[in-house]
Parts: sequence; C-alpha cells; structure tokens
Amino acid sequence: MDLGIAGKKALITGGDSGIGWETAQLLLDEGATVVISDLDAAALDKAASKLAAEEGRLFAFAADITSLDSLAELDANVQEAVGDIDILVQSAGVTGAQGLFHEISDEGWTKTIEIDLLGPVRLIRQFLPALRTGGWGRLVLLASEDAVQPYDDELPYCAAKAGILALAKGLSRSYASEGLLVNAVSPAFIHTPMTDAMMAKRADELGVTKVKAIESFLAEERPYMELGRRGEPAEVAAVIAFLCSERASFVNGSNYRVDAGSVATI
Repeated sequence: MDLGIAGKKALITGGDSGIGWETAQLLLDEGATVVISDLDAAALDKAASKLAAEEGRLFAFAADITSLDSLAELDANVQEAVGDIDILVQSAGVTGAQGLFHEISDEGWTKTIEIDLLGPVRLIRQFLPALRTGGWGRLVLLASEDAVQPYDDELPYCAAKAGILALAKGLSRSYASEGLLVNAVSPAFIHTPMTDAMMAKRADELGVTKVKAIESFLAEERPYMELGRRGEPAEVAAVIAFLCSERASFVNGSNYRVDAGSVATI
C-alpha cells in the first residue's frame, strides 16, 4: 500500500530498537526521510547502520527527552539535517518503578513520570512549531494497554501512559484545523528489550527459563491475549506507519490498541 508519505520528514524517538526501529524502517521503505533518536549514542549508531536507507534519507542524533537543553540541541541537529519535520513518533520510554503501591517511593514515581509523561510533553513542545508550519502533519504517541487496564505492580507506568492518552486527545482538538493529526497507539507485551528485561527478571525470581517465564506471565498476568504470545515490534510499527500516512487523513484523537485482545473491555 502506498502510504503517500514519500518525501515527508519524520523524527522517531526510541529509535535504537524495538517498535521505534521497526517504524523507522517502514517509513524509510515508504520514501520518507527519517531521523532516529535515543539516549545511547553508540546503540543508536549501531541501530542506524542496520536500517536500509538511501544516502541522505537517514540521520541519527542522540538525545535525552527529559532534558530541555538536549531537546534544543536535537532540534538544531534536525533542522540542519532535514529542516522542519512533518511526522513525529514518540516511542521513547521505560517501565519505571515497579512493585505494589506501598513499596514505591516518591523518587520512583517522579523518575517514571519524568521520562514517560513529561519527556513526551517536552519533546512535543520543542517540535510543535515545525509540525504546524506545513499544513500537514502527523503526531503519534506510544501509550500502552496499561493506560486503560492498569496493573497493581506498575502503577507509575500506568498513570503516565493514561496521561499520554489524555495528552494525545487534547492535542488532537487543538491543531487538527491546521492539518496536524494526533493519535496514540497502545501495545501490549511486545517482544522488545524492555519486556526482555522484565522476563529475565521474572525468570530469575521464579527459577525458571525465560521461555517458561513468558508462558507463565501470559497465563497468569495477561489471560486475554488470545494469541498466546508476545507481539512483534513490526506488528505495532505497521499501525504507527498507517497513522503517519495520508491514508489516515480522517483519523484524529484515536487510540489504536495492538494487544491481541489483552484489554478486557470494549
């Protein structure tokens, strides 16, 4: 399918692996120019080297989305490389503080909210002027099933992702008349470095293999994931790429779940 984004310019945070990396490859395949960003410069350069792209259509700049100074530097680098962006995909984030509510300190809450909610706020504020200039834009925010189906052992993450849904919906009402469409995507238990780390920790705690840890997690913690497996990053990236496209010209303020049925309600 031609997504109608050849020649568009996209910035993808969290681009060194997983969903962000797969989204970058799809947008490159569709003819877009792509800038990927993440915190670790070495990991980012390695990720960029594995992306298939024509010369001059892929750039990589390390940045910390929680830092105003780092975001300003990223903006300057992006402007020099490609000019104003048309597409922004915010995929950077962490699981954050885990444990039952009474076990999580202020520091755990603050750090999680700082990265998973205030980071996206700061990123969007930095790049919103560019997204508003062309009369056509796409902003896609990565939320989570946890935003609408919170789990008691990761409430800071759940609260931050619920905030992302509210942020996306509010922004969608502010700028659609200018041609900037804003949507969210909510994955569930995707095969990424973040869930790999979660399952390695679970395997250690249970004294089992990681395969067994995944099986028990699906059975005990995610019983509504009817496909009985982790999702693949490319399966989420396909939905993100659609929302970044001209094909999604009447989609605004939505939340697309990519979760194998994990969220139990309609």
